Amino acid sequence: MRKTEIAKRYVLLIISLFFAALGVAFAKHGELGVSPISSVANVMSCKFSSLSLGTWLIIWNCVLIAGQIFILRKKFRLIQLLQIPLSFLFGAFTDLGMWIVSFIPADSYPVRMIMVVSGIVVLGFGISLSVIANVIMNSGEAFVKAVSDTIHKEFGNVKIAFDVLCVVISLVLSLIFFDFTVVGTREGTILSALLTGVVVKIFSSKLQKPLESILCC
Repeated sequence: MRKTEIAKRYVLLIISLFFAALGVAFAKHGELGVSPISSVANVMSCKFSSLSLGTWLIIWNCVLIAGQIFILRKKFRLIQLLQIPLSFLFGAFTDLGMWIVSFIPADSYPVRMIMVVSGIVVLGFGISLSVIANVIMNSGEAFVKAVSDTIHKEFGNVKIAFDVLCVVISLVLSLIFFDFTVVGTREGTILSALLTGVVVKIFSSKLQKPLESILCC
């Protein structure tokens, strides 16, 4: 792969991070739950609001990177450490996204649901761009791959189990921190789990060829 193509792919990856983070911000603004992988950070940001959602996402992503290192040990490739600066960038983009969507009034339930659905679409668009970029996986996907490679199970099945685990952890934390009240994990989280993959497939099928022609030229 030529250096120019690699550079284009990393630029596309950065763009994908912005849209994925904006999608998280849309869903968060709707306050009906975020994607499963962001749900733990969301609950923590509700409890410890002195740190922003973006900051908690950075912390959570770094935990997942540490998990990869622990699981893979000597098999962990040093280039995967690029996930660290990308996690910081994603956190910064999330906080920027929160500022952007803060001007949108979301007082009624229908509007909040529209925010959640919009967040799923924007998040799916961002993820599809990162898939097409095909350079560094985000920490969540990379953690799932590390587990699936180690236990020799299909990636998709491990991804489902990981998403469920994230939701369970967020629910347990919510019950502990908020006197047995569910906070930060709601119907929007379920919708995100069900629909994000579908949105990614739709965007990927439409964008794969035109973007590849730009990346490879």
